[in-house]
Amino acid sequence: MKRYHGNRIYLRSFHIEDARQCLMLMEQNRDLFQRFVPTREESFYTIEKQKAVILKRQYAMKEDTGYAYGIFLLETDQLIGEINLNRVFREPHQRSTMGYCLDQAHQAQGYATEAVLLLLDIAFTELCLHRIEAGVQPTNIGSIRVLEKAGFKREGLARKNVRINGSWTDHLMFAILAEDGWNA
Repeated sequence: MKRYHGNRIYLRSFHIEDARQCLMLMEQNRDLFQRFVPTREESFYTIEKQKAVILKRQYAMKEDTGYAYGIFLLETDQLIGEINLNRVFREPHQRSTMGYCLDQAHQAQGYATEAVLLLLDIAFTELCLHRIEAGVQPTNIGSIRVLEKAGFKREGLARKNVRINGSWTDHLMFAILAEDGWNA
């Protein structure tokens, strides 16, 4: 299985054996992640559901509609987060939407920025995408910094864009193009 190495982390696609680590990541960060993602059913927090999510991700990769990777520490192989390209659109768009989450114990240490840069390399060089978009809640200052450090440009505000925990939330919209110098 191909790994994409950074300085302190690597990315690789998920396989079924990752289900236990995925479940631990989700359970340990449940309160944090729940502030930023649509409400998850209780069944999401089971091994069976995590295996189903992995199988769905593998299928999306085969169909060229989505790409999901675990963020692993190089030294320990510990799963500390996830990063993905969702809704891949090919001709004439050649674009996708990026999302990520990182274990709270590993935040504010540069891991998310490193993961985003690795994913951009995959997106622009291997997948030949032209544009990557990302939305972030205006209150998520850490994630805004990650996107800006990686070279994303703020494009505007999508009002009441996503329903999270029963409420419509605004998202700042960011994007980066292949020609924007993301790997500089």
